[in-house]
Amino acid sequence: MKKIRLGKTELMVTRIGFGGIPIQTPSEEEAIRIVRDSLDRGVNYIDTSRVYTTSEERIGKAITGRRSEVILATKSVSRTPDAILGDLDQSLKNLQTDYIDIFQFHNVSTEQDLKAVLEPGGPLDAVRKARDEGRIRHIGVTSHRLTVARDAVMSGAFETVMIGLNFVNTEAADELIPLARERDIGIIVMKPMAGGMLENPALAFKYLNGFPDLLVLVGIAEMGEMEQNIGLLEFKGELTIEEKREMERIREELGNGFCRMCNYCQPCPQKIMISAIMYTEVALKRFDPKRIFEGDWDTFMNKIPDCIDCGDCEKRCPYELPIRARIRAAFERYNTAKGNYQQGNPVNP
Repeated sequence: MKKIRLGKTELMVTRIGFGGIPIQTPSEEEAIRIVRDSLDRGVNYIDTSRVYTTSEERIGKAITGRRSEVILATKSVSRTPDAILGDLDQSLKNLQTDYIDIFQFHNVSTEQDLKAVLEPGGPLDAVRKARDEGRIRHIGVTSHRLTVARDAVMSGAFETVMIGLNFVNTEAADELIPLARERDIGIIVMKPMAGGMLENPALAFKYLNGFPDLLVLVGIAEMGEMEQNIGLLEFKGELTIEEKREMERIREELGNGFCRMCNYCQPCPQKIMISAIMYTEVALKRFDPKRIFEGDWDTFMNKIPDCIDCGDCEKRCPYELPIRARIRAAFERYNTAKGNYQQGNPVNP
């Protein structure tokens, strides 16, 4: 598999990397098989985080005896020296290793966050000391907000930057990616499928093929998915006029303020499935009505009235979406569509 240089880290990484969020869902045995299958296919970059519950532990077990094959990256959301070093210690234990290749400040998506990270004597200095001790090789940052990611790149403090990029969410290609290239910062792409909002992986990866120097992370939840993704990302060919038109149609359907399904809004104290509910309009257009109105979707849609208007979800949303208003609108839209369905009328008149 083709490898690329990850900026000034000088690490040679495969164009496609293993994203560690989905392996929280299958059994531990199956998760280990999924990770090892990706390694067997030549993938050499694995990304996880302290906040991904069991992900680090499962990856640690999967790479036992194969550590030399892996460029291992993890992340911490902590913003104080003691807390972030505690996270590092736990990550090293979970991953069964004595060093992390890339240790990243996770979800630095506000100016206050970035300031806290960069503060003299703060978490960045603590992580630099850990790097000097050999427990970390390189330092990176991840962000869901382009202005903050740009400032992080401009700071000169980081060797890699992780941002979202897909054919709906293209803003990073205009300024941030050229800036990171100019400064030799390794660029890591998350959300290639817009958090599951894009249902055409061939089109999504063909768009990303236009950025051959970027490392693209894909979340893998089942055996066989990595094989398919590798084939799509290695496909050669320009986007056709028809494909460009289809991308534009999908952009218009999703709009600009769409939920990226990052799930930072969760957990809801009322157990409302926020990110799924934010997907309602698309689901009503794309899915079998019986699946929506007679299955689990109906159950969690009917949790919406339990909202206590605490606003915690909006405080955590890195995209500042008006979540409470959106889920109420989704509930109204859903009930109208459900009434149409029950009367034998078209769901989307």
